[in-house]
Amino acid sequence: MLKTLTALSLLALPPQADLALPEPTGPLPVGTADLRLVDHDRPDPWNPEAGERELMVTLWYPARRDNGARRPYLTPQESAAVLAPYRDLDPGALTRVGTHAGRDAPARAGRRPLVVLSPGFSFPRATLTSLGEDLASRGYLVAAVEHTYESVATTFPDGRTTTCLACAQKPDGAKVAAGRVADVRFVLDELTKGAWGRSIDRSRIAMAGHSMGGNSAALALATDRRLKAGANLDGTFTPPVERLDRPFLLVGTPKLHAWDGTDDSWKKSWPHLKGPKKWITVAGTDHSAFVDYAVLRPRLGLPAQELDGSRALRITRDHLAAFLDLHLRGKRTPVADFPEVADQGR
Repeated sequence: MLKTLTALSLLALPPQADLALPEPTGPLPVGTADLRLVDHDRPDPWNPEAGERELMVTLWYPARRDNGARRPYLTPQESAAVLAPYRDLDPGALTRVGTHAGRDAPARAGRRPLVVLSPGFSFPRATLTSLGEDLASRGYLVAAVEHTYESVATTFPDGRTTTCLACAQKPDGAKVAAGRVADVRFVLDELTKGAWGRSIDRSRIAMAGHSMGGNSAALALATDRRLKAGANLDGTFTPPVERLDRPFLLVGTPKLHAWDGTDDSWKKSWPHLKGPKKWITVAGTDHSAFVDYAVLRPRLGLPAQELDGSRALRITRDHLAAFLDLHLRGKRTPVADFPEVADQGR
């Protein structure tokens, strides 16, 4: 059964609120670009009347220099849609979140590992910005996919903003994951054959996701051999994994995803992960602590995870990057001994 995740509710922002995301930790400047992609061979699964499947993708990549230009964290339309259910809120609040990538900055030459990111159900792809910017600063090309009609709002270049039709339809997790796999396979096709193809090392591609995005990552690896490794950030496996023979990382909350947690889908799936694998939980976290909301909620005075948001993101970033470094680059990257981290693998 799909757990529907509502978008973050925010209070009106005081002008002095510091909403900057944590800076990337790698040595390289980061650029960012948005792509609109249309799958002419597939009707939209949530809105068949719309015709062809249309997606927005955000890229983060190592840049030759930071050109200083910044894109809004969310467009005004997206921000207003996220905040619409809440009275007395500034509808443009989420346009002011500070990011660290130069919009359309010139990319560094060379072929790089590619990491595809998939957000939680109803979450905009922007919630993966901290992860995307950090991986790009470490030398990765990163593509965050907005699964149209599954996000609370998606603005396209012509100004249209779509809503979460899938939320109203309340589909099961298996249907959502299957649609996301089709989205990701199409995005891989387009990126590898398009202008960005010369920047991608096709032998080193991975997928990671939060919540439903993490569930979808496992199914995508089982479906597409181009994907060499994957990661699930606190997502329920629906259904549990039957067999996966490539490296896979699990990062979750103790309440849900410790060995004796309330979600047993990881415990059921663990024996069927036949490749290199790692399963950790992070004390003091909740479901949204592995994405940007970890730092945004407490700075707005909202209920949040017990663990400091910047530290929660540092733990997530470091473990994800080290896992990908090992299995895409053959490189052992040291990770600090965080006392909040518990190894659940058995």
